[in-house]
Amino acid sequence: MRRPVPALLWVPAAIALALVVLPVIGLVARSDLGRLPQLVTSPTALEALWLSVRTGAAATVLSLLLGGPLAVVLARGRLPGLRLLRAVVLLPLVLPPVVGGLALLYLLGRNGFGGQVLALFGLRLPFTTAAVIIAQTFVAMPFLVIGLEGALRTAGERYEAVAATLGAAPWTVFRRVTVPLLLPALGSSLVLAFARSLGEFGATITFAGNLEGTTQTLPLLVYVQSESDVDAAVAVSLLLVVLAIVVIAVARPRSIEGRL
Repeated sequence: MRRPVPALLWVPAAIALALVVLPVIGLVARSDLGRLPQLVTSPTALEALWLSVRTGAAATVLSLLLGGPLAVVLARGRLPGLRLLRAVVLLPLVLPPVVGGLALLYLLGRNGFGGQVLALFGLRLPFTTAAVIIAQTFVAMPFLVIGLEGALRTAGERYEAVAATLGAAPWTVFRRVTVPLLLPALGSSLVLAFARSLGEFGATITFAGNLEGTTQTLPLLVYVQSESDVDAAVAVSLLLVVLAIVVIAVARPRSIEGRL
């Protein structure tokens, strides 16, 4: 049975809820409901939506492929300086996204040492769709890492230790024991990473620019339209709100809803 919530908590909880809900209501009140379907289905909006979904999905997959092993290393590793490494990994959570975009630009741009190496192979990343994916991965991957690392630390190491004492090889322990321990938190972590990728603005516009059809995602389209067509900007903003709600409500399993 659920215990009753202390009465003193209801007032700040209501204020917190209002702080989240009322701005959305303000967007709805400001929108031109008569033109809303036309504005959100315009070619520019649909193109930005499709680009946002594609790059967000790619960034989420990349976050899983790179951030999953990193979470295991942080949770199970015995490396010196692990606390410092964890702080560096989580740095994008607290850095202004524009700073992250500048860091990526000066690393992978034409004059950066990473960009110069890529130029030897005829590759250029800034102001391309690939740059959007890298920027989104930069800001979204820490959400996945912190979720998976927390799940591993909560589960402890006893199951893996038992498997190792029974003669299982490290890769077998990882595949048969560690991965199942990660599954309950994997869904929520992926959803958070995808939602963060959809909403990324600062790192994207700094590193990838704002090129229609190539790097202009929905947040960048809102920024452009807010200077010329406020009704269109509000409509696309509402589209982002609905998309974020759908991603979180539908993609996150109910069984792990209480873990966030």
